[in-house]
Amino acid sequence: MKNKIIKRLIAFLAICSALASSFAQGIITQQDIPKVYANIFADSAGRLYVSKDGNRIYEKPTLPRLLLKQAIASVTLDDRGIALDFRSENFNGLVYAGFIPYGDSKHPIPVYLRNEYAVKKGKTFIPIAADFKGNRDFVQWKNGKPFTLGYRLIDSSGIMMYDGKVTLVYNNNTFKKIPTIIEGPFVTNLMPSSVTISYTTDEAIFTNIEVNSKNNPAIIITAGKAVTKHEITVNALKNNTLYNYRIVGTGNTPVYNFTTSPVMGSRTNFTFSYASDSRNGGGGGERNLYGANFYIMKKMMALNKYRNIAFSQFTGDLQGGYLTEPDEANLMFANWKRAIEPYAAYFPVYVTMGNHETLTYNFTDGKNNYSVDKFPFDSVSAEKIFADNFVMPTNGPKSEDGASYDPDPNAKDFPSYKENVFYYTYDNVAMIVLNTNYFYAPTNKQIPYTGGGLHAYIMDMQLKWLKEILPQLEDDENIDHIFITNHTPFFPNGGHVSDDMWYNGNNAMRSSVAGKPMEKGIIERRDEILDLLINKSKKIRAAFCGDEHNYCKTIIGPQTNMYPPNWDKPKLKLTRSIMQITNGSAGAPYYAQEQTPWTA
Repeated sequence: MKNKIIKRLIAFLAICSALASSFAQGIITQQDIPKVYANIFADSAGRLYVSKDGNRIYEKPTLPRLLLKQAIASVTLDDRGIALDFRSENFNGLVYAGFIPYGDSKHPIPVYLRNEYAVKKGKTFIPIAADFKGNRDFVQWKNGKPFTLGYRLIDSSGIMMYDGKVTLVYNNNTFKKIPTIIEGPFVTNLMPSSVTISYTTDEAIFTNIEVNSKNNPAIIITAGKAVTKHEITVNALKNNTLYNYRIVGTGNTPVYNFTTSPVMGSRTNFTFSYASDSRNGGGGGERNLYGANFYIMKKMMALNKYRNIAFSQFTGDLQGGYLTEPDEANLMFANWKRAIEPYAAYFPVYVTMGNHETLTYNFTDGKNNYSVDKFPFDSVSAEKIFADNFVMPTNGPKSEDGASYDPDPNAKDFPSYKENVFYYTYDNVAMIVLNTNYFYAPTNKQIPYTGGGLHAYIMDMQLKWLKEILPQLEDDENIDHIFITNHTPFFPNGGHVSDDMWYNGNNAMRSSVAGKPMEKGIIERRDEILDLLINKSKKIRAAFCGDEHNYCKTIIGPQTNMYPPNWDKPKLKLTRSIMQITNGSAGAPYYAQEQTPWTA
């Protein structure tokens, strides 16, 4: 009985901790609740609830299994090795450890020993001096060379939780820690004359980037201040040129490279890749590195490098998601980034949001369930956490503020589109990246009551931006081909026939703001977008979609049967055909084909 009470107390304290983290901005008051929501209130203690038929349905956060700040172990060192502390009394499991052969491999990953190190109450010890000597010391740590140790944390049920790393040096008969790049580096925003290199260190430090190419003097870029999240843009580069680069300021400094893009309109031959839906799958092992299908993503990235791609586009459902705690989302994103990291140091991977990038407040009394995008939007929304984890172009729309349904024109009422809606170019190609899970409320049937974004619905200001940017790209003589990508297909084929831009032919489905539904239903809004892409564009070649966990090519054109039998609204006439390529086959559980009006 005593043990049961203690276990319940521990669970209660963990929930309180999660709540405290959720309300890190302070006690929530009624004034803090965005006006875009309806029927959501805060009581005198700052607890959120939905009011329904005189009853209060309180928010119930999902208890996080582990947070990123815990997975990044606190370390203690001595002459024997390293002690890892994951700062969780409830966490038991094991750790594998191994050196990462920087300098001896172009795409290094940890070479784990067979040894298992037990984690009890969140702590373990790795005896480097005893276990990593002789022919296991391929990094020459005894000679005083800095080396990086990788560790894989596994919980008591066998789920891989995190792949961490720490850089050490053996000096004066003891091991000492030195600053470590724990995420990255990543090549992004690649242009003919510039590139951005991003990476995360385990402590705030100054770093430099040295960039050089054959027969050209080295370019050295110095960061402005000591930070953990580094984003350094290198300018004054030559187009279509191979550059080597090295990050200075951390212990292990391997050399990477990238090739700048050609001048726009050069019309050189190049290859790019597209995929979606890499959230964890079944089967155990690396198919689930807590949230991410590590196994498939590593194979895909190796293929990308083998095919010498110019860039890769990945559109949504990177990880398992559907979380309530921001730092648990950070952990899942960190695991996905770890999968692409050995290769994304050489070419850009552009990403945007899917429905599994959701971060919400959940309200339930066991019978009624409500879920809305987390707020405050500028600090803990799904959109903000996504932007915190990736460095993407910032040339998209700002938000839905200013739309006809904006409840307060003088306030910021909506989440940001920063780094989740944008476009980029490479040579004679433009890629327009949309977000069909903006302001997303997963409980579709309750959206009219609480407000929120419908899965697959593109709201007015994002559509307005598309209407503005598409003609600019159409008129650009250097652009021959435009591709558009959004997570949800215009025409689903399997597990998402009941939603996406179809909802079994139910046009009544739509987003809602402050309890008021959008003017246009989901099928009407789909038609508005198709009219732009097909009838008003000559350069759109294909739409890249995901959500359906399979690979499927669908012709969208004059012969496409697009409507339910009882459709009583105007029917869009398409003047040409484009291809919808649905490739949600990056590791999520497979969806078989279902019958639709357009199956033929």
